[in-house]
Amino acid sequence: MQVMKWSVIALAVAAGTTQMAVASSQSESKGFVEDSSFNIFNRALYHNRDFRNGAGNIGIDDDLTVDSDGDGKTNNDSDRYKNGYREEFGLGIRLLAESGFTQGTVGVGFDAHSLSSIKLDSGRGRYGSGQFAQTDSGRGDDTQTEVGGAIKFRVSDTVLKYGNQFVGSPVFSTDDSRILPEVATGTLLTSNEIEGLELTAGRFTAISSQTATGRDSNTQKGHTLKSANIVGASYSFTDNFSGAIHASDVEDFWKKKYVNLNYNLPLADDQGLNFDFNYYKSNDDGRKLAGALDNKLWSLAAAYSLGAHKFTLAHQRSSGDTGYNYGIDGNGTIWTANSVQYSDFIGKDERSWQARYDINMATYGIPGLSFMTRYITGDNIDVGSGVDAKEHELDIEAKYVIQEGAAKDLSFRIRNATYRANSSYDNDNNDFRLIVEYPLSVL
Repeated sequence: MQVMKWSVIALAVAAGTTQMAVASSQSESKGFVEDSSFNIFNRALYHNRDFRNGAGNIGIDDDLTVDSDGDGKTNNDSDRYKNGYREEFGLGIRLLAESGFTQGTVGVGFDAHSLSSIKLDSGRGRYGSGQFAQTDSGRGDDTQTEVGGAIKFRVSDTVLKYGNQFVGSPVFSTDDSRILPEVATGTLLTSNEIEGLELTAGRFTAISSQTATGRDSNTQKGHTLKSANIVGASYSFTDNFSGAIHASDVEDFWKKKYVNLNYNLPLADDQGLNFDFNYYKSNDDGRKLAGALDNKLWSLAAAYSLGAHKFTLAHQRSSGDTGYNYGIDGNGTIWTANSVQYSDFIGKDERSWQARYDINMATYGIPGLSFMTRYITGDNIDVGSGVDAKEHELDIEAKYVIQEGAAKDLSFRIRNATYRANSSYDNDNNDFRLIVEYPLSVL
């Protein structure tokens, strides 16, 4: 498959040389100031996790990828608070300034950001939803602010960026699931010289967590990122068929390869099918600072759209000596169908199925309103006890975006997850989130 794909890309490169000479993003640059933008993004998040069947709060984010004490288990009884729930409310404010590029053969620009969090409600026994740093007394920090920037250069349609940045690669992806995002420090090269083809390469040496201001504050089993080298290529073969190949080498943690194939099949004006395939192959590297890793993970999703409705079925399977692992390479580095609100369904030998339904109420006269529900069940999880574990999750979401007026683009989103699993695998919990977002374009 790779040989065929790269042969097609080679042909595209040869055919696209004339396109490169016609126009480029840099040749159309208006200037450093003229193409600049300044945006303010506000997000308020109320997050409640209600643990069931006597489980307690351990005071840290305990998604399935997190092992707080390095014992191979998600939770540790000795760390738990008495409260059987977490409850926190916070506000995140992001100031995002992006300059244009100077005119000429080589354009130069600069991006800057300020990320601030404000604690609206928390408590020592309720701390741990991943929104705030923790004080010495065990409570959430009242406020925190992180600032950063990156210099960028552009030649034709190729951009080189160095500094603090948000990254969205399937093998290195900064997470944005709380009030503030993770931020990576390093170099990223993105080239779009050929129509339909995007090439990326990067090296990152630090990543900040969503709850700390330090540039290298994201840790896994007590270790920080040493270096992560990534490469990738994505290509649109046709308007309806695209593919991607990515790879990473995270020093002393692991090496990953990723493949994606996506195909749209139009059936009628308001009907269509979409097929999305994702595949990871992961192996530990060097000192194995996050433990052993030998895993193959794939998912295949099929979605049928009919007017305002979309019906999705997905299957995901994990194989190898361990389950999938991620985190030090960004807590968004899991691009598979069954990575959902609480669980990722990535245990050792796990098999999982998903059924999902989406509806867009604009068709029924309420633009901006949408609903989603999905059910995922996973089994055959090898937890080493001789009994295979199981887990399942039911998610319900509703979102409304104001369409016009002074509050245009203000959105309200409710997310509710009901999660249940064998006690040997993870704690049952009900996860509820209310998210209010308000983007402002100042410049």
